[in-house]
Amino acid sequence: MMHFIAPACLLSYLTFSSPAQVIPVPADFELNWHDVTQWGVEGRAWEDEPRKRWFDRLPASAEKEVREAVWNLSRDSAGMMVRFESDTSEIWIDYKLHKVELDKPHMPATGVSGIDLYARDDNGKWRWVMVNKPASQEIRTSIVEGLAPGNREYAAYLPLYNGVDRLKIGVPSGASFKGLKPRQAKPIVFYGTSITHGACASRPGMVHTAILGRRFDHPVLNLGFSGNGRMETEVGALLTRVDASVYVIDCNPNLKPEQVRERTIPLVKQLRDVHPKTPILIVEDRRNTNSWILPARKKHHDGNHAALREAYDTLKAEGAKNIFYLPGDNLLGQDGDGATDGSHPNDLGFLRQAEAFEPVLRKALRINREN
Repeated sequence: MMHFIAPACLLSYLTFSSPAQVIPVPADFELNWHDVTQWGVEGRAWEDEPRKRWFDRLPASAEKEVREAVWNLSRDSAGMMVRFESDTSEIWIDYKLHKVELDKPHMPATGVSGIDLYARDDNGKWRWVMVNKPASQEIRTSIVEGLAPGNREYAAYLPLYNGVDRLKIGVPSGASFKGLKPRQAKPIVFYGTSITHGACASRPGMVHTAILGRRFDHPVLNLGFSGNGRMETEVGALLTRVDASVYVIDCNPNLKPEQVRERTIPLVKQLRDVHPKTPILIVEDRRNTNSWILPARKKHHDGNHAALREAYDTLKAEGAKNIFYLPGDNLLGQDGDGATDGSHPNDLGFLRQAEAFEPVLRKALRINREN
């Protein structure tokens, strides 16, 4: 009788059917595990307030302040990123997901529930390294091995549409390791919809908010709430308690034109009352990539764009300063290839969005520094 011994490279596949995706640590080395809560992640605000779960995006007090749907979505770890420095040749991750659903019909488990690893190259530029392929709620696995020699900075992006109950980073005994505390620069704060939340990026580092964070080398706060980015005063009140470098309001996809007219100016003024000089960018609704052939959808986008432009023009006429406007027609490109389902960007669409956002945000960040 023959016995099959699985090589190490196949172990991750063979454990998919088990209750937990746990890869045995090779016998020839030991791992040192580092709990990321001991030094912190970027993409969290309200640090001086209690949380129900450490990796929640909103503080515990928000549960009674915002709608239930917003609160439930805020428990996803979208936008959170942990940095560390190591000379390791191999990196392990040990984490537990909050929800059993690992993927979505239009979005892979790597984006919904994965850990996405980047590192700085020799020129200081952020470059992609690896993403894991989640197959269970509890995961302990080597995310990458055979790394080139050298001490370097790493950044690990947390799941977009799942929450995290715990997260540890493991390196072999003898490798150096230093957790890097969150940078103290004022974050770019994005308040938006499922698109801001991250649908339908193939991995957490491919959302436009993450791409822009790397390009600017600047902290970001992702407050995207899938289907529930509605310019609500309750969320606005939370935003006023964040000292941002720029506020980005990108809620049009979840609103009708009449709601855009009713809510845009009050939200901007709510922020202005507390932060009179902080730049604010308001973003038009992207156009569905098939709206060219769907007249009703085109009409909806036309109405949303017109309503937001009216609000912006009114604010400018009233003397509002440091208010920026980003048109939506080209956010996903013009060839129809920038979305997964017509509505939500794929990786190409997110890259195009980042490129549209970048020049406007650079100007806004410059103004913030001058203030």
